[in-house]
Amino acid sequence: MREITYREALNEALLEEMEKDPNVFLLGEDIAIYGGAYGVTAGLWKKYGDERVLDTPISENAIVGTGLGAALTGMRPVAEIMYIDFIGLCLEQLNNQVAKIRYMFGGKCTVPLTIRTEGGAGRTLGAHHSQSLESWLIHIPGIKVVMPSTPYDAKGLLKASIRENNPVVFIEHKMLYNTKGPVSDEEYVLPIGVADIKREGKDVSLITYSRMTLFCLQAAEILAKEGISVEVVDLRTLLPMDTEAIINTVKKTNKVIIVEEDCKTGGTGAEITAQIMEKAFDYLDAPVVRVAGADVPMPKSPVLEKLAIPDTDSICQAVREILAR
Repeated sequence: MREITYREALNEALLEEMEKDPNVFLLGEDIAIYGGAYGVTAGLWKKYGDERVLDTPISENAIVGTGLGAALTGMRPVAEIMYIDFIGLCLEQLNNQVAKIRYMFGGKCTVPLTIRTEGGAGRTLGAHHSQSLESWLIHIPGIKVVMPSTPYDAKGLLKASIRENNPVVFIEHKMLYNTKGPVSDEEYVLPIGVADIKREGKDVSLITYSRMTLFCLQAAEILAKEGISVEVVDLRTLLPMDTEAIINTVKKTNKVIIVEEDCKTGGTGAEITAQIMEKAFDYLDAPVVRVAGADVPMPKSPVLEKLAIPDTDSICQAVREILAR
């Protein structure tokens, strides 16, 4: 094992899959010479050239449409949408074509298309570049939605996404790129749709994903000093969702808090809550609690942005309150 950044882990995954399969190619805005808005594709254009690392026009429709056509003809494109905030521009293609075409053709074709994008707040980029829109995507049957929190998970799940014969939207949080963690020197692939217990506990469960996993782990450390044992479940994949892992942690601790950065109303946590109510209600000793983003456009002000998303303090407070019920 060695310590590398989330960004480097993603870059390694792309490099390894391009070396393994000549049908894998990349396309997106500024991904070639510039190396991507957050440096994930740095060095790949120099190694593979214009045929396999393609700079595209500023058109999300063109990027996803080209990716779909290439996937249908036997290629394995990895398309980058620079910010998830712009996913609406290609949502018609994603929802009505990419997600449905294999079903509409009775399984006679496959769509091995990976769409990389990044979301989330933390850099005070304002309302147009700081959104968490994953709940839009988990409402679309036919695609898979992956949101890893660590470099290890990011590499293994991106490799799995590229090898997947169905479309995958792979969402990277912009505040994770510089985070470091252990990543194996050996090749590995992680299964899509399997959650990971990042910390065992017995008093309360925190169910989370992406950057919020790091906040939950920080909160668990603080609460451990108060004698509170917190279990942290990192979903890693939102579609398909690992319902078994969710139910198992409910049965174990009987108290659940869902931590998410997206807006609370209609957010991913609402779906998780519904799954718990339908399949594990009798194991609950308290109502499910959601710690989520505020229902506001993301502020540009650093002070207001911090207030609009969960942090370690708000998670700790939610845990203390649910245990006091």
